[in-house]
Amino acid sequence: MRLSDRGRVSMSAEDPKIAELTQAGLNLIQQALSIYDADLRLVVANRRFRDMFDLPLHLVTPGVTFAQTLRYLVASGEYADVEDPEDFVAKRVETARAFEPHYVERRRANGRMISIEGSPLPQGGWVAVYTDITSIKRQEQLLRARSEDLAEKIIENAEELARTNRQLVATNAALTEAKEELMVMEARARLTAEMMPAHIAHIDLQQRYTYSNRRLSHIMPGRPSEIIGSTIAEALGAETFSQIEPALEEAYGGEGSIVEFTYSPSNRRVRVAFTPDEIDGQIRGVHILSIDVTQEVQAREALVQTHKRELAAKLTSGLAHDFSNLLTIILGLQGQLSKLDLAEMERDLVSGTIAAARRGGQLLDRMAGMSGPPRLRYAPTDMEALMGELRALAAPVLPDQITLSAQAFGFDGPVLIDPGAVQDQLINLILNARDAMGKGPGQISVSARPDDHGWMEISVCDSGPGFSQEALRQGFDLFFTTKGSEGSGLGLCMVYDHARLMGGTARLSNTGQGAMVLLQLPLRRPAPEAGAAPRMVLLVEDNDDIRQTIREDLVALGHQVLEATSVEEAEQLADIDGLAMALCDINLRGEETGISLVAGLRDRGVACVMMTARPVGDALRAQAEALVPVLSKPISLGDLESLLGRAETEAP
Repeated sequence: MRLSDRGRVSMSAEDPKIAELTQAGLNLIQQALSIYDADLRLVVANRRFRDMFDLPLHLVTPGVTFAQTLRYLVASGEYADVEDPEDFVAKRVETARAFEPHYVERRRANGRMISIEGSPLPQGGWVAVYTDITSIKRQEQLLRARSEDLAEKIIENAEELARTNRQLVATNAALTEAKEELMVMEARARLTAEMMPAHIAHIDLQQRYTYSNRRLSHIMPGRPSEIIGSTIAEALGAETFSQIEPALEEAYGGEGSIVEFTYSPSNRRVRVAFTPDEIDGQIRGVHILSIDVTQEVQAREALVQTHKRELAAKLTSGLAHDFSNLLTIILGLQGQLSKLDLAEMERDLVSGTIAAARRGGQLLDRMAGMSGPPRLRYAPTDMEALMGELRALAAPVLPDQITLSAQAFGFDGPVLIDPGAVQDQLINLILNARDAMGKGPGQISVSARPDDHGWMEISVCDSGPGFSQEALRQGFDLFFTTKGSEGSGLGLCMVYDHARLMGGTARLSNTGQGAMVLLQLPLRRPAPEAGAAPRMVLLVEDNDDIRQTIREDLVALGHQVLEATSVEEAEQLADIDGLAMALCDINLRGEETGISLVAGLRDRGVACVMMTARPVGDALRAQAEALVPVLSKPISLGDLESLLGRAETEAP
């Protein structure tokens, strides 16, 4: 009998006899044993497995599914009261398919205690061993509670032992015949152990290896494979041994223990389980199981980070609403300042403030939606204006001796990009260049130009020392950094990911005078949009400062403006002759939201736009977006003009 590649039983001409002898040997084991293949079908089970769980014959026949056996055990009350048997079975089957090694102890519904130890097989499937540990616990209680009956119990046990010995004499002949086959099985078991993705070993009381499956170098690269006779300190090295020594001492004291540590030469995460080798209360050594759990730990840490991001998103979404309203007011006030006759330095300060406020609004929007997948927000963008904003934002964080130039060449109109994402990554690259150059002196140059092949190229060059050969090869790799403990290794990786997300790429190179990062993005042109013709507009906003700011913007666009702070006030103005458009916030004073107001106005033929500081993905925002265009706060004059024009063309 052997397992095929799929884990099924296959037979040769001599297999029936081998199978019979194998089964006889397994039946002599005092523990219950079962082996299931990769399809979770029974390959073999001993008599003890059937007796322990009172299974009918058809459930210990090779080929029966694990799910069938589980359903029988649930129905027979093995797991006490199960509220949803099918869900219980489905979850256990799903766990079994993962083929993870495990060890558990549980109390059965009949009050007996059993331990279950399972290990996956290389070709799929797993072997499980079930041990009834009830008698051990009962004997301990009996010795404590009934010491006066101990002598009589010993006599009874001696007589029972004598009867058992006579039975063993009768079975010796059968065991002798099965000896050779059992030796073959032992060899196969050893081969299986050596193929397992784990290091299995045993050490004696002198901490010397008496057994090893020669997989230590697989779990800890650089350590020897042949370690029998060596001490564990010699095999693992002083640094690693110091990390596991406390847990090992616990095992020598009779307590099983598990330790997890980072193996520094390969930076792998290793989990080691120590189990005392104890017979009749005497410790003879320690069994050791070592597993590489690097991927498991990374997945666990990623899950923790995801939970942190989700929590941060919930905390920031409420704050984002209020900050977005404040930024709308700031943009409005700065917009009014920009219309005054200002000196060049004052105009630059106003321009920088407006750019920072807009970037603040975009960042708030991204923070509120950061638990979801990355989203690009394309918008028609003037590259010369974007470079001007970049200079205003980045120049103040550079040392006095480092100068910054940022220019756009050859653009004959706006391009369609996510301006916030592009500006974020350029600031990221400028700060990287600053760190590479130190205090200077030096020059950082940012330039953007279209090429002749439908691409837009944005380069960031510096006069620093340039990239090392290692950085040129691995600069975009996650967590790669040349800054030691001060670097996160995320900057260039994020730049590359955003470029790829926008359909482009990024490259690293040296110019001979410093380093250069080149972003190559698709050159897209926006479709022309007409602004809304002057109309009578109903503005519904319950924040006085925001309403005043937006009213001034609407007047600047040539519109007549009616104002309301609630649904009730707006409905009183809705019948005024000449009302053509409405701009309404989602959240208003009173019990009703602006959504119900907009639904009624659309039925009267009024073109509507809604505005909100709620993040993308919010339920109320999604409900509004299903009806009309929605503006995200903070609102700029350009955004307002563009969306009013769109609403006018889409009006019912």
